[in-house]
Parts: sequence; structure tokens; C-alpha cells
Amino acid sequence: MEQETRILLVEDDPQIARYLELELEHEGYSIGVINNGTDALGSFSAEKWDLILLDLMLPGMSGVEVCRRIRKESEVPIIMLTAKDSVSDKVLGLDLGADDYLTKPFEIEELLARIRAALRRKVTVDQSKSEYRIADLCMNLQTKSVQREGREIQLTRREFDLLKYLIENRDIVLSRDTLLENVWQWNYAGETNTVDVYIRYLRDKIDRNFETRLIHTVRGFGYMLRGNEE
Repeated sequence: MEQETRILLVEDDPQIARYLELELEHEGYSIGVINNGTDALGSFSAEKWDLILLDLMLPGMSGVEVCRRIRKESEVPIIMLTAKDSVSDKVLGLDLGADDYLTKPFEIEELLARIRAALRRKVTVDQSKSEYRIADLCMNLQTKSVQREGREIQLTRREFDLLKYLIENRDIVLSRDTLLENVWQWNYAGETNTVDVYIRYLRDKIDRNFETRLIHTVRGFGYMLRGNEE
């Protein structure tokens, strides 16, 4: 018998929580509902969840802090649900490790599509390829570490995923939509300025203060990482 997919819904609005619970159960998911951040962390620690739907504004502990703490221990997919719609809020949520971000009000069909995409997003690492080297940069897929010229570079999970995809497609021009689809798993033409923000973050960390630039802008097309793998 196929095991049910278990989703933890963290939402303090009882009407929204009940509506989402019924809709998700109708789709065959097993749902747990929590209405505050503190209890959400407790439930996460005590049980195994396949995905977390996490409201940003919560009593007890904010969704931002819940996401931050979960990411220290687990790569479980997290989709943030929030009434906030500014790019800075979205970038904050994604930078903390959320897999996706949905602004209220939203259509249930869109949420279901995001859930399916997030569940598919579990990256299978080829065990025969545990390390990438490009120019003087080294990325270890097992330890999730990055070094350049032997210096450790601290990256967030999203920055790491973006750099990995750029390396895997080195010397290929990648559009913003392509990066959204493959790094963020957003399969629609969305807010491509999110990509620009993260490219800037990456450049500040892996290109600034180094003689050779690895990430290049191809005006009118997108971005490319250039270099020879050792």
C-alpha cells in the first residue's frame, strides 16, 4: 500500500486552516494542523512530515523563525503562505530556505501545483559525482560546502542550489525563466527580478575580491557561468 504524503499546515486563521485541510485531504494528503509557530516546531521534531505549509505571520514564533530553525535540521520542502506581497518579503522567505512562496488570497489549484512541484524537488545526487571544480572554485555536494582559492564561502541553501545549477550548465546562457523553473521550481513566467537579486548575492560572495569573474551577464538573454572544470 502506498504511503500517504503527510503535510503539516501551520496557519493561525481557523477558517483558512479548515478550508485548506479539507481541500488537501480531498486530494489524498494526510494533514496535520497547527496554529502557532512554537507548536509547529514541536510537531516537526516529534513527527515525520513530507512538506510544510507555513504562514509567515504566526503567534508565539514567526514563520520566518520557524523556517530558519527547521532548515538547520532538515531539507523538508517548505511553502510559505502570507498576505505580504513585496519582493523583499519573498526574498527573505526564500533566502531562509523556503522552497516556494504563495501570497494570499490564492486559488487552491495553484497551491496544489506548488505542492506537487515542491515534492518533486528532492534532488538526487549522483554518488559518483560528489564534487565540482571550476576554475579555482570547489563545490562539495555531500558537505554542501563551497571554497574559492581555498577560502570557505558561506552560502544559503538557495544560493547553493543556484550555483550548482549554473555550474552544471556552465558556458550555457540561462534565461531568468529557466533559472526560476529549475532552481525555484516555478513553472511559470514569474518575478524574474528574484533571480537578479540572487545572482547579485552570489557575485558578492564568489566573484567579489577574486581576480577572475565566473558569473557573466549576457545582456538581453540572462546569465552564464564561464570556466573549465578541472
